[in-house]
Order: sequence, then C-alpha cells, then structure tokens
Amino acid sequence: MKKAVILALIGLSVASCTPTQQGAGIGAASGAVIGGAVTGNVRGAAVGAAIGGVSGALIGSVAEQPGQCYYRDRYGRRYIDACPR
Repeated sequence: MKKAVILALIGLSVASCTPTQQGAGIGAASGAVIGGAVTGNVRGAAVGAAIGGVSGALIGSVAEQPGQCYYRDRYGRRYIDACPR
C-alpha cells in the first residue's frame, strides 16, 4: 500500500512540470538507478543521475518546440534543427 501511495505522489508531482523538467527528472532517476546498479556504489549513482538529468532535459526541451527535432552529427554532438517534412 505504501509503495502505491509513493508512486502516485511521484506521478502527480511530475504531471505539473514542463516537458524539460519531466525529461530531466525521469532521466536523473533512471540514470541513478542504472549507475548504482552497474557500479554498486553511491558515486556511480550520482554520476548516472547527473548524466541522465542533463540528457533528459535536452530531450525534454525538444518536446516544447513544435517542428523541432533532436539530431546528432557525425562527431556525436547533439543539436536541434527543423524536422524534415
């Protein structure tokens, strides 16, 4: 029962955020879980949360811009540009 209430509260808190904030929150949480599971320590979880949060915020910011898409160039750099028609 407690887990269901906690999950409901987390879902409600994310529902009122912008897509950028939602992306950052989901990315940070996922990164922390994956980083902690892979390394088995808090430092790995913190690094995973930082990387996931930044990546999620970048992807979430694209959702706020209609007609804009997220791309990578051949060097791996990320950028936002108009979507192809």
